[in-house]
Amino acid sequence: MLVGPKKVGVNIRSSLNYTESSEGLMSEHFVERRHDSFYLTCTRVPLASLVLEFQAGEPAEAIRAHYPTLSLEQVYGAITFYLGNRTEVEADLAERLCEEDEYSKAHPAPMDLKDKFARMRAQAQPRRAG
Repeated sequence: MLVGPKKVGVNIRSSLNYTESSEGLMSEHFVERRHDSFYLTCTRVPLASLVLEFQAGEPAEAIRAHYPTLSLEQVYGAITFYLGNRTEVEADLAERLCEEDEYSKAHPAPMDLKDKFARMRAQAQPRRAG
């Protein structure tokens, strides 16, 4: 019989208190807190990037294809962590988006470059949907 909270697939380096699910111990740690944000463990991939794609309806397999250095297990582990810790992750995501907006306002890209990226995104959307 297990007593008390246990850590499941989470490696947190902060004072936040996370509890485990009832599924038991996992051998891999998928998410860690670094530089006041969440990242996939041993990678430079921010959890926020995966969460945005997941919220947009991308399946785990498609998200994994966008990050070839990640395994499908890491993607599912990150999604599981997000679903179990929505409040903290969404607060982190909101802060990250705010910082990115502030940076973009302070360092605007040339208009022709913005147009080129907009065209590229529009062309990529049908490929992702298909």
